[in-house]
Amino acid sequence: MVAGEASGDLLAGHVLDAMRSRWPDLVAQGIGGAQMQARRFEPWWPAEKLSVSGYAEVLRHLREILGIRDALRQRLLADRPDLFIGVDAPDFNLGLEEQLRGQGIKTVHFVCPSIWAWRMKRVEKLKRACDHVLCIFPFEPELLAKHGVPATYVGHPLASAIPMEPDRAGARAQLGLSPDGEVIAVLPGSRASEIEAMLPRFLAAAALLQKQRPDAAFVIPAVPHLQARISELARRGPSPRRLVIVPGQSHAVLAACDLALVTSGTATLEAALFKRPMVIAYHTHWLTYALMKPRALQPWVGLPNILCREFVVPELLQSNAKPELLARALADWLGSPDRMQAVQEKFRVLHSELRRDTATLAANAIEKVLAH
Repeated sequence: MVAGEASGDLLAGHVLDAMRSRWPDLVAQGIGGAQMQARRFEPWWPAEKLSVSGYAEVLRHLREILGIRDALRQRLLADRPDLFIGVDAPDFNLGLEEQLRGQGIKTVHFVCPSIWAWRMKRVEKLKRACDHVLCIFPFEPELLAKHGVPATYVGHPLASAIPMEPDRAGARAQLGLSPDGEVIAVLPGSRASEIEAMLPRFLAAAALLQKQRPDAAFVIPAVPHLQARISELARRGPSPRRLVIVPGQSHAVLAACDLALVTSGTATLEAALFKRPMVIAYHTHWLTYALMKPRALQPWVGLPNILCREFVVPELLQSNAKPELLARALADWLGSPDRMQAVQEKFRVLHSELRRDTATLAANAIEKVLAH
């Protein structure tokens, strides 16, 4: 198994649970993080080595990443596994899966790459690389079937992990927050490159909003290995007076908050599943954006908007991800309780659509691949 990011590590952890209940003597090895390691996964390299985003950022680490992939391929071909599962990280995994499958090793890819967003050509690579694709969004298997790629919709594991009705009061008590005051979650991303790009903007926006809402509390659930850097950025630049930084606990923070400011990525879906209105933002290297923009197949970037097929929450990208505009978008939500209630209802419907027994469905599909 290879999972290169925190979100993939979480997905893989759930599936490992279901696989171990079927195959108690399962040996799982490769690249994975804390969630996988908690399920007796043996990491050959730390997941952080693959956790880079954007063309410009990847180029800086390309030699090391390609070296790891080559060493991993050689190791897997020398000691052949029954199955290789690539979890997300398509730029790393699909090429590796194609090489392994070409040598007769069965491959499953968990999380369909976002071909529907901006890379339709990638479906041909999926066809060559994968015996089966496990899809977390309901519209994906039909799309893949048109191109001859076997796929199964397994639901989104986060939709099962997150309760339909979050316990706001309990989460606030757990985090030591006021039961009544306004709480705004600030989620700058799980990668170091995202935090460098987004957190100063988010903190400056929060500082502006604090002037209008002096009693509001701003809470950052920090990825533990980046907490020191987050604290340093908060000290160095403009930041709100009432800022709380907690290690991890992103789900408790989302349950506790009224509103979220989120970097585009899996965290936007988590916020939606917690039924929280949000402002989605993203700013990447100009070269990365210039290369991606013309290839976009949809008008939306944030997962809640893509899944609802409309702009249910605002997206502020690149030059629009300015502190003043972010603060204004947050203030607009806080001033519109009816709008907040309407989006919460949309997110309840979305949650029901995504809620399946993901780990069991994934293990069923994996078992069929192994049987053929």
